[in-house]
Amino acid sequence: MSHIAHIAVQTPVHSAVGEPLSYACEEVLAPGTLVRVPLGKRELLGVAWEPPAEPLPLPEGLELRSVACVLPGLAPLDAGWRRLVAFAAHYYQRSVGEIAVSALPPQLRDMTAEQLARRLAPPKPAKPPKKPRKGKAEEEAAPHAVEPAAAPTPATIPSVALSAEQASVFSQIEQNPGPFLLYGSTGSGKTEVYLRAVQAVLEASPEAQALVMVPEINLTPQLEQRFTARFAPQYGAQAVVSMHSGMTNPQRLKSWLAAHTGRARIVLGTRMAVFASLPRLALIVVDEEHDASYKQQEGARYSARDLAVWRGRDTGAKVILGSATPSLESWHASSPAAEGGPGRYLRLAMPSRIGEAALPRVRLVDMGQQPRKAVFSPPLLEAITMRVQRGEQSLILLNRRGFAPVLFCADCGWKSDCPHCSAHQVFHKGDRTLRCHHCGFTQRVPHACPGCGNPDILPLGKGTEQLEEELERLLRNVQRPDGKPARVARIDADTTRAKGALQEQLAAMHSGDIDVLVGTQMVAKGHDFRRITLVAAVQPDSALYSSDYRAPERLFCLLMQAAGRAGRDAGYVAAQGSRAEMWVQTHDPLNTVYTALRSHDYPAFAARQLQERLDAGMPPYAFQAIVRADARTQEAAQAFLNAATQAARDAQLPYLDEVFIYPPIPMAVQRVANVERAQMLLEATSRGTLLRFLNHWQPWLHWLRGQGEHRPIVRWLVDVDPLSI
Repeated sequence: MSHIAHIAVQTPVHSAVGEPLSYACEEVLAPGTLVRVPLGKRELLGVAWEPPAEPLPLPEGLELRSVACVLPGLAPLDAGWRRLVAFAAHYYQRSVGEIAVSALPPQLRDMTAEQLARRLAPPKPAKPPKKPRKGKAEEEAAPHAVEPAAAPTPATIPSVALSAEQASVFSQIEQNPGPFLLYGSTGSGKTEVYLRAVQAVLEASPEAQALVMVPEINLTPQLEQRFTARFAPQYGAQAVVSMHSGMTNPQRLKSWLAAHTGRARIVLGTRMAVFASLPRLALIVVDEEHDASYKQQEGARYSARDLAVWRGRDTGAKVILGSATPSLESWHASSPAAEGGPGRYLRLAMPSRIGEAALPRVRLVDMGQQPRKAVFSPPLLEAITMRVQRGEQSLILLNRRGFAPVLFCADCGWKSDCPHCSAHQVFHKGDRTLRCHHCGFTQRVPHACPGCGNPDILPLGKGTEQLEEELERLLRNVQRPDGKPARVARIDADTTRAKGALQEQLAAMHSGDIDVLVGTQMVAKGHDFRRITLVAAVQPDSALYSSDYRAPERLFCLLMQAAGRAGRDAGYVAAQGSRAEMWVQTHDPLNTVYTALRSHDYPAFAARQLQERLDAGMPPYAFQAIVRADARTQEAAQAFLNAATQAARDAQLPYLDEVFIYPPIPMAVQRVANVERAQMLLEATSRGTLLRFLNHWQPWLHWLRGQGEHRPIVRWLVDVDPLSI
């Protein structure tokens, strides 16, 4: 007897097929069962799904294709996981199959039933070694029986004394359901609170699982070391696994299987880990919750932080969002009703650093009063020199890699523009190349200006590579306490491409082999450098000259996080007779971002920014979505968006009167890889209204994409709750 199975499968993005497809199957499939099904000429992985509330009758004469096979040995994905996928698909305007299948390990998507069966088969026992031949005397002397070794007793989890603030916060986490916003200054010991919270849920239930998320791959190894050291003695080394895109496909599959089967009690990962199959999830931690890396920027543009909060509420798991500089959305959500806020999160504060460590003193350098064209002001250079001579470390922050953002010819005005993008090619001096950081196009630096033949092509602007070179020149005669010359190093996306390169450089930093570290934002957060006593931000003003209303928030968070790398070890700072400092070189020292930074006053900064957003009707007091169109010409991209708006008006779509649709405009970088990009902003005062309108609009967007006049459209997409405009 044949049954109808509803399978979520990844269909082409613009196929307008968003719901699970119907297949014939010889057995009744439990929802969540993994299967392989035919789609077109291919055979794909799919997930058995609940039937629709009102299934449509099959057209007469239609014969369903059959499920190819059921993947053996795996328990069905649980109802909580399926609800998470369904919610994400609905909220972010994607298909259920796309979200469900992309959340599974890549290797699992390509496996046949036979391959998975072999993968899940227990390893064959190793053959016992052959016994050496013994003489008669040896046989008589050998014991006839050996007592088996006693099984090791479970180790207790090492205890760490909590500060008064940590103990108070942990007590509130224990007593309240959450979600929680843990607002703790850099160095206040938030990680120890996470560890205690995980320990509490694991001890409360022998099957409980915890998910701990970080924004960057490079933060995962050090966090894994801390969690493994804390929990492996009691639960075993296999109880802690990682999930991030930097792992190989076999490693990702192994971690996913450990989480799905419950063998892994703790999962550490980046944003992709929010979709991990954790059937006994009891706790979710989102560290550095403000970080933009939690927002996916390709395919389904989901926010892992927001999905973590939804998943916790749906499954009853506690959720802790932690940051020294929370996002303004989270800060607003944690404002109590007495202050006019929604009070959706319980705000917990840890304003003090562990021990006697003090927050760094912030010094602003007005570059208008410094020598012209100086990369490092004389006072800052003197401060760095003193740190090197005392054996201390310094961190120089510039969030722009390469040697210079552009090459320029003063005679004819030629610039190193990318031929495929509306952006400049960045000059990388180390290998004498020009690289586009948008499309990846690379070419050799020309010997002369391609426009006029002028041999003197000048670099404009500064990058981390140039800062490293300049510091090596300025510090070439400066010696460390051991008499060796100062060592300058750089950590950015260019120096960490090779496998293990980042770990080597971080180890050198921790060991004291590096005196001055130049880096981008990848070293400004999460790292616990014990010898750094000075952090300097070079040319941060460029982040303020942006049309994006979130630019001040991003800059303040970056500088606060960078400042937090200094003076983390109070004992070391006291022994050195030093003081932790944060230097900011700026042409606008009176900017409110820098004045709030001087006093480390995030609440005041947040209050001012939220008031400005309230006055302007911006998030979190309004809700936004962006519809983007990519085409071969800018005219075609904007024509599609204009036609979409007109179609909504002509059809008099529900909720149209409650949604404001702005005219389409080119994106900031309007051409990437020879594709023109335009966008259109939608705003509403109600989240539900915006989502319901988008749901009604989706079929019209699909229909327009198939019309002849819009064939030049390469793709279109909807970005709900965009982080950049």
